[in-house]
Amino acid sequence: MLTLTCLGGAGTVTGSKHLLTHDGRRILVDCGLFQGLKNLRELNWEPLPVPASSIDAVVLTHAHLDHSGYLPRLVADGFTGPVFATPATRDVAELILRDAGYLQEKDAEYANRKGFSKHSPALPLYDLADAEASLEHFTLAEFGEETALPGGARLRFRRAGHILGAATAEIDWAGRRIVFSGDLGRYGDAMMVDPEPVERADYIVVESTYGDRVHEPGDPVDRLGDVIERTLKRGGTVLIPAFAVGRAQLLLYYLWQLKRAGRLDSTPIYLDSPMAIDATGLLHAHLADHRLDRESCRQMCAIAEYTRDVEQSKAITASAYPKVVISASGMATGGRILHHLKAFGRDPRNTLLFAGYQAAGTRGRALLAGKREVKIHGEWIGIEAEIVDMSQLSAHADSDELMTWLSGFRAAPARVFVVHGEPEASDALRVRIRRELGWEARVPRPEQVFEL
Repeated sequence: MLTLTCLGGAGTVTGSKHLLTHDGRRILVDCGLFQGLKNLRELNWEPLPVPASSIDAVVLTHAHLDHSGYLPRLVADGFTGPVFATPATRDVAELILRDAGYLQEKDAEYANRKGFSKHSPALPLYDLADAEASLEHFTLAEFGEETALPGGARLRFRRAGHILGAATAEIDWAGRRIVFSGDLGRYGDAMMVDPEPVERADYIVVESTYGDRVHEPGDPVDRLGDVIERTLKRGGTVLIPAFAVGRAQLLLYYLWQLKRAGRLDSTPIYLDSPMAIDATGLLHAHLADHRLDRESCRQMCAIAEYTRDVEQSKAITASAYPKVVISASGMATGGRILHHLKAFGRDPRNTLLFAGYQAAGTRGRALLAGKREVKIHGEWIGIEAEIVDMSQLSAHADSDELMTWLSGFRAAPARVFVVHGEPEASDALRVRIRRELGWEARVPRPEQVFEL
């Protein structure tokens, strides 16, 4: 008997972990960290419903933290098997997991030094050494090639757009074909390739991040230029919390387009995220994973001043000169963006521009919902800056684009499982699938077991 159990990414847009079990063997598709609401983050500290040592392999659709960030903890808890990923996903995961381990160490140290944690001492979920240990488990699987998995299963990755290396995962096991969407990218994205169609599946597991909405139409370059220009006219700084992998690079591309059009003149642009800097460099190493040629990559990457060390970052915070600052993390949950938010968020001349999905329980979601006070490092900070939401810059397919990908299947699957979305978004996509395609669709509950 083949079963599917969602250990994360069910009823929430984070912590994706989907467990396939057959004849005593287990394959985990994605191994994400829960983020956002405190009750979700606390799940990271709880043991999985199955022992880590009992999982035979992990299949990683892409490297974003909510899909890969639990890997170091899984390894520390006893997982010894391979982690199958595309080459670019392996490279991006190295950046993301090392950074996550390092930041958790530093955040725990900072909390202990300042005394604002409820725990004594504050401890990291995992550290840099754990992150590095998890990287030793990676096994590369190329796009389009069939790869053998433990227990007689077979894997095929196809391009999903979204970020470098992102894939949909087709797994054939026990006479069934299950296709996992991972996170699907946009169609016609300026940088990333379109999601590849998949023709057949017995079961589909599809994300629903934007399952209940369609992205705002219009040219994102023009709108971004308008926001920056009006901020500069009032002597302000545009601060952009951005995911270090994906959004930071797309922002550089659009800012390059604005520079070429003569709209930003000599406006200083800073990329203040060591991980985003390294991820930008990976564009050159994985040209087949995106639309840009080598020369466009070079010119795009040259428009910003890259700041790696802390003193350079502090100098940006201290400067009152109008500028554009791109910094991680994308939902303002940690990293250097918090120090900039404390400095620039209080001034009404400045603008905070959100360029991606903001999960429930994050500072980004709170600000977009109208809150004008956020807690940072144990201190409540009043926010007077202009708040701008540019969902056009999202790396996630919207509801229409999710339906476009699903429509690429030539025959109806036995069932579609709608995951990786907040409850309203998942249910809205479920309804669309049943109404427009006539397919059976379910929104799994956490740890609900389905026989396939």
